[in-house]
Amino acid sequence: MLKGAILDFDGTLFDSMFIWDTAGEVYLRSIGIEPKEDLQKVLKPMSLLQSATYIQEKYSIPLTIEEIMDDINRTVEDFYFHTVQPKEGVIAHLEQMKAHGIKMCIATATDRYQVEAALKRCGMESFFSEIFTCTDVGHGKDEPIIFQKAMEYLGTTKADTVVFEDACHAAKTAKADGFIVVTVFDSHETKQEELHSVSDCFIENFTQIEHFWEFAYGL
Repeated sequence: MLKGAILDFDGTLFDSMFIWDTAGEVYLRSIGIEPKEDLQKVLKPMSLLQSATYIQEKYSIPLTIEEIMDDINRTVEDFYFHTVQPKEGVIAHLEQMKAHGIKMCIATATDRYQVEAALKRCGMESFFSEIFTCTDVGHGKDEPIIFQKAMEYLGTTKADTVVFEDACHAAKTAKADGFIVVTVFDSHETKQEELHSVSDCFIENFTQIEHFWEFAYGL
């Protein structure tokens, strides 16, 4: 029986991945540095802390990691405070999970204040008992620690907890650690075939997820 759900934010709950695709590039250009062509690919699996550390070292930025993180956040925060929207069908799905008594929390690479701002603006904060960020945990989603801490908080087990992810690297991390993984389509993930291969259940979109509930009832 499904008791807990750990949900990613960007690309899973909210249509927001595109803002991060170019955040590092936009930041570097804002300080007069032309980014290398592979920067977007390199930063994609990283947390904000890891990204800031990489940028500082690779581009010899004479700022602290914290200052770089703050600058990157400023390039995207207006989007979270005023623009970003949940994916179609997400709120109805969360209401259904809540009605089934499923405890939910968020595990994300995005900073807490940005997630909180978007959730509050969209009236969604009551669905989640906690928000876990890679920055707060101190580890990116290339490691399973954020998922482990979220599950510990929920008081559930891997046998009755699902991790919702749209990013292949994060889904693979959760799956390798023994979690049940529900993957969500997002056009910004290019490794769709690989993403499907690690999925216990795949959601094309949140308006057509009857198969998810069939899957959930079997847990």
